[in-house]
Amino acid sequence: MKHQEALTAYIASFVDELTACGVQDVVISPGSRSTPLAYCMAEHEGMDVHLNIDERSAAFFALGMAKEKRSPVAILCTSGTAAANYYPAIVEAHYSRVPLIVLTADRPHELRDIGAPQAIDQLHLYGKHVKWFVEMALPESALSMLHYARTIAARAAGTAVLEPAGPVHINIPLREPLIPNLADMKKWVKASEKRESSIDIRQGKSALADSQYKECLELIEQARRGLIICGPMDIPGFDQAVSRLSETTGFPILADPLSQLRGSGYCKESIIEGYDTFLKDASLCESLKPDLIIRFGAMPVSKPLLLFIKGMEQVNHMVIDGGLGWREPTGMGTHMIYCEETVFCERLALEFEKERNREWLGKWKAIDQVAKQELRNIQDETVLQEGKLFAKLQSLLPDRANLVVGNSMPIRNVDTFFHDSEKEIRIFANRGANGIDGTISTALGIAASSEQPTVLALGDLSFFHDMNGLLAAKMHNLNLLVIVINNDGGGIFSYLPQAQEERHFEELFGTPHGLSFEHTAALYGANYACPATWDEVDEAISSWSGNPDFRVVEVMTDRKYDVETYRALVKHVSQEIRAMRHVD
Repeated sequence: MKHQEALTAYIASFVDELTACGVQDVVISPGSRSTPLAYCMAEHEGMDVHLNIDERSAAFFALGMAKEKRSPVAILCTSGTAAANYYPAIVEAHYSRVPLIVLTADRPHELRDIGAPQAIDQLHLYGKHVKWFVEMALPESALSMLHYARTIAARAAGTAVLEPAGPVHINIPLREPLIPNLADMKKWVKASEKRESSIDIRQGKSALADSQYKECLELIEQARRGLIICGPMDIPGFDQAVSRLSETTGFPILADPLSQLRGSGYCKESIIEGYDTFLKDASLCESLKPDLIIRFGAMPVSKPLLLFIKGMEQVNHMVIDGGLGWREPTGMGTHMIYCEETVFCERLALEFEKERNREWLGKWKAIDQVAKQELRNIQDETVLQEGKLFAKLQSLLPDRANLVVGNSMPIRNVDTFFHDSEKEIRIFANRGANGIDGTISTALGIAASSEQPTVLALGDLSFFHDMNGLLAAKMHNLNLLVIVINNDGGGIFSYLPQAQEERHFEELFGTPHGLSFEHTAALYGANYACPATWDEVDEAISSWSGNPDFRVVEVMTDRKYDVETYRALVKHVSQEIRAMRHVD
């Protein structure tokens, strides 16, 4: 068989098997060496191709798609430094357990390490940040090699979703000529009932033995003051299961905004949202000390909660992880339990027999209500202030919207001010590695794969880092509301100890840039607004909710004022809670 025929059979078989394994989307960045893969993917009826010119943006775009879909998405690039630009998103996918199938085209072996153009060492390029790496053999047409190509595709799709989910990397060396014969491609696309070489890879839910459930149940029934802590996670059905466990035991649920519990209708009676604020009061922490912690998901955003947990010596601390990882940065964990989270909650709620401690839950709820009531006073602010912006979002966003949040201050403001939502808002953030890069591209990937309206709220430095990601909205005609909080620099540093040393603070940490983003919005075809009052903020966001488009709303705030306002509010919360406790 000639080279072109062998190339077509091999690559078409590989692509066909990806689609048969449920990989429906690929984000492609243009390049020469990846030509046969790009052509075969574009030609395959079961594959949706999304073009993204810049590889760094493309990888984050795919990350967003995979998060929203909860299924693997492929990315494809040419050889050389194009592949290196995938790295930040792959790191994020690894730590946030998002399934990506990373496909990098490469020079054949004879063109490596001899000074050939666009040839770098791509073997194990992403190190331990991918679950599996393989370099495929050069294309051949023997039936055994076509079976091999399909096996690699099936194994990649299966490994990416195998718990803990994450990225896999396939490096594909290709010789010229690179153009496949698309007229012959359908010969290598198999109907599902004829897929003789397919490998069906399945994973069951991890569960404990009956004796192990009994041991966990004994620990829980011995506790009178248990806490359920839910960090970032996105498991359909978990909200109902953990709510049942809380109702049965009387344990409060401290819910991170990325736990997807705050907007759930199942957890209203037991959910605690204001803990980040009231746990800043050290005098309060002792009276809230639990005798058991049950933690699900990654570590929550809140630093006061982290410090609270770290102070819990001689307290049983159960970490439940269906992904079989080790997400325990507090150093206080006493029981690492590898069990699917929903199964764990349902089983123990069913078997729990002791009377629940209503007084303990009532105490947490009373403090939480006072904290949230005082935090609502941020609504009285007349000056544009970032905390109030996030407090207003819950009423301004449409029901069932996607809210994508940037790191640094935006996610912390959501943690503090976004609560008591009656809407089913699905909240996303790249909290795997907590970076500020790729945020716009991630949001656009979510918007591209979701039927629900998508809103992105991020800081000015995060916006600056990923401005070129806006091109995807223009190219694919995507609707996205981008709310940029522009405080002319790195606002989070004003809350950190560095701010106490004024010498060099602005040049090293504040990093004022003097930019506004009106011309950036125009460059990428976005509508633009820069509201000067709260009425104008309301109008810019609520009008988008009624008629979504591609829009940038730039809200100018003052870093120093934001910090002063927030600290005064927290101080007042502590005073009100102490007064309540004194009356009690």
